[in-house]
Amino acid sequence: MTLKQLKAWHDTKKGLMVFGVVELLIAYVFASLAINSGSLWQYFLTLVLFIGGIQNFLKLVTKYIHGNKHKAK
Repeated sequence: MTLKQLKAWHDTKKGLMVFGVVELLIAYVFASLAINSGSLWQYFLTLVLFIGGIQNFLKLVTKYIHGNKHKAK
């Protein structure tokens, strides 16, 4: 799968859902590790992944509200 194909799939409703769930699950794992170890880089990675997951879900909601004619950026 090329990067263009991955990007095209990511912009679908299913792709946004999968990426959002995966990012939030990985953020949860890193949050648990960060709390246990106190590592700042793990806290930072948790924050980045959490924001990415929320961003994907907001794009998904936008696609459902506006339909397919509105392209999520």
